[in-house]
Amino acid sequence: MDDVDRSILAVLEQHGRISNQELANRVGLSPSPCLRRVRRLEETGAIRGYRALLDPAAVGRGLRVLVGVRLLRHARADVRQFESQVVRLREVVHCHHVTGNYDYLLQVEVADLPAYEAFHADRLASLPGVAAVTSYVVMKTLSAGNA
Repeated sequence: MDDVDRSILAVLEQHGRISNQELANRVGLSPSPCLRRVRRLEETGAIRGYRALLDPAAVGRGLRVLVGVRLLRHARADVRQFESQVVRLREVVHCHHVTGNYDYLLQVEVADLPAYEAFHADRLASLPGVAAVTSYVVMKTLSAGNA
């Protein structure tokens, strides 16, 4: 991977629906070599896919909560059981297995606080092997694109 490939990836990361012509112009290539590079980046797995970024509030998920989960036991079978069940919860947008005070950090998106309370009490805390759940309500999200 060279600097041109990295430039292509940077542009596509911000503008996934950009035309090949515009992408080629931005990275200083003609369209054919640019398209060949994009195809190669897709084939090698550097580009795993393209997706739409949704406005969570517009789709009924206006409350974002970061959740730390600790498990009772860390035996492989217990970890697998928790993982197989947590990824089935539609409210869980991301699940990260981490080190530190928690075993997992989840990004949960729901409509509002009562919806989160129901999710927490009825679904998340009742998963097998969960010892503790700590919730952090997100007040604002900053990223390089909107800071």
